[in-house]
Amino acid sequence: MPAMYKVRPVHSAEVLPGHLPSCMYPVPNLHRAAGTAAPLPQEEADPSLQALESRQEEILKRLYELKSAVDGLSKMIQTPDADFDVTNIIQTDEFSPLTTNGADLDLMLGKDYGALKDVVINANPSLPPLSLLVIHSLLCERYKILSAVHTHSSVKSVPENLLKCFGEQTKKQPRHEYQLGFTLIWKDVPKPQMKFSIQTMCPIEGEGNIARFLFSLFGQKYNAVTSTLIDSWVDTAIFQLKEGSSKERGAVLRSMNAALGKSSWLVGNELTVADVVAWCALRQTGTANTAPANVQKWMKSCENLAPFSSVMKLLK
Repeated sequence: MPAMYKVRPVHSAEVLPGHLPSCMYPVPNLHRAAGTAAPLPQEEADPSLQALESRQEEILKRLYELKSAVDGLSKMIQTPDADFDVTNIIQTDEFSPLTTNGADLDLMLGKDYGALKDVVINANPSLPPLSLLVIHSLLCERYKILSAVHTHSSVKSVPENLLKCFGEQTKKQPRHEYQLGFTLIWKDVPKPQMKFSIQTMCPIEGEGNIARFLFSLFGQKYNAVTSTLIDSWVDTAIFQLKEGSSKERGAVLRSMNAALGKSSWLVGNELTVADVVAWCALRQTGTANTAPANVQKWMKSCENLAPFSSVMKLLK
């Protein structure tokens, strides 16, 4: 077939193999003479690629094992008869008694170049947060605390016993000799509010949340199961004992009676924030006198401690 048009050759001389440019990489010839295809050369596998593939296979294997374990746990939890007794787990938990040294306040509250760390709480005098007063007394046994009570302009009058809820502060020392400042301001607020860094933090709201934070300053360590049970009792005391209906309170008292039949305290064998919040809720709601036998015994154990007995005076 005759060519349609002619193209002038780019170069006249044939390029010899030795004169090929070195800036390009060589490509194997895919064709042989007479138009037959040449076999592709066998390339060696890259060791780094093989290592990457092996690692990927190992990761996929571990993910499959984890998925199987999670599937097994989900089936166990969803099974109605899969409840398990956590008593042994709680008993083996390492409780640190409240009489030992406390936590490092610099670590808990942040180091502020030696300045006194102030905890400021706003609370409504119509419903005083008794649990925070109990924890304040417990903290005074551990740290040197500069306590103060003030009245906000939003409140017209505060009972005398609430103005002296921290007792008489007779011995005044220089501010830098205290470890912690604890200021309670009676204010018209819907729920207690707390700050320990006035400029840099949002307030912590709710008596239960503040009680959890303050109790953590004792430095006690709990395992996951114990911590969950403590949080559960704190929420139950606030939302069902203190704010719930009479039917809800009755159900909680039965649960407390069963738990206190197995141990001296609500969770384990040491006082926790759950005991403090629950005791205060029972006293404030007036249901202490109708409580079951184990709950009555537990309440007496609480009241034998000085921080609880001092708060009892505020209820009279």
